[in-house]
Amino acid sequence: MENKRILIVQTAFIGDVILITPLIRAVHRLNADASIDVLVVPAAVKLLENNPHIRTVIPFAKRNNAIISMLRMLHLLRNNKYSLVISPHSSGRTHLLLWLSGIPRRIGFNRSLFPGLLTDKIKHPDNMHKINKNLMLLKLLSPLDFPMQTELFPSVADIAKAKNLLSSLPARTTIAIAPGSIWATKCWQLESYTELCKELTARDYNIVLIGAEADKQKCSHIETALLLDAPYAAVLNLAGLTNLLESAAVIAQCQLMICNDSGALHIANAVQTRVYAIFGPTVQRIGYFPYRSGDIVFEVDLNCRPCGSHGANTCPLKHHNCMKLVSAEQVLNAVIASFPA
Repeated sequence: MENKRILIVQTAFIGDVILITPLIRAVHRLNADASIDVLVVPAAVKLLENNPHIRTVIPFAKRNNAIISMLRMLHLLRNNKYSLVISPHSSGRTHLLLWLSGIPRRIGFNRSLFPGLLTDKIKHPDNMHKINKNLMLLKLLSPLDFPMQTELFPSVADIAKAKNLLSSLPARTTIAIAPGSIWATKCWQLESYTELCKELTARDYNIVLIGAEADKQKCSHIETALLLDAPYAAVLNLAGLTNLLESAAVIAQCQLMICNDSGALHIANAVQTRVYAIFGPTVQRIGYFPYRSGDIVFEVDLNCRPCGSHGANTCPLKHHNCMKLVSAEQVLNAVIASFPA
């Protein structure tokens, strides 16, 4: 590779950005002298802080004043004079932006609108983890294979804050619980999370509730229910109190993450904390499952699954059995088997 200025584009969700970190690392390995910039939505910028393979993270507020944002970004990309762009993000708007930017080599997947605006493209593979799908794009540049481990880089201050927050908990197995998702149907029932947490605290596990500002209500519901049941339960509610890298540092100190098919799953994988994930409207073959040894996906086999690649605000069939039929007892038994209290 002789590309000295390289752009990588992923302007989807937080989890998608975490899943391109192996691609970023691999591109840097292929050309250590290149300047590598990454284009993401503003909410994901924090995730790539301190990443040693990146020169600059560029925020793209594509949903705010879409036309004006597009024109401003086009101006920036033209001025940066990239020689190569790799875009795991497939959208007509992205393809158009990259074509108009004049970047001479544009690599991506042959799907969505306007894939003909790419100079090099491959078919989007099926039945493969999204990380490996992203890495397949590099086959257009090199025959090498690359590891799929994702990575995040909390700062020394992030790690110190995480340790300080967790210092009030007893020295025993600590389980992170992230009950939220931006897609309502991806969320396991709140009563199931609450039941599970009650059973865990009764068996002397520590519980750390993880979430963004939008998840505070759910986490507070679980916390209140636990403390009403057992006033001295070891529960720490951090919803809305930590940024993404601080949350990553907290999760890295935990022995297990229990969550939905959400960004929390991908953060936990990136810091190499075991994941137990509850999947409902989505299925593993879409490619976003937890991939490390010891990870477990809890799901039920229903003809209506999957009902979409992301989930929805309401169950199309009005029953949400994909989540309701996963019991707290199933998850509890898996925890006890792997982490005897």
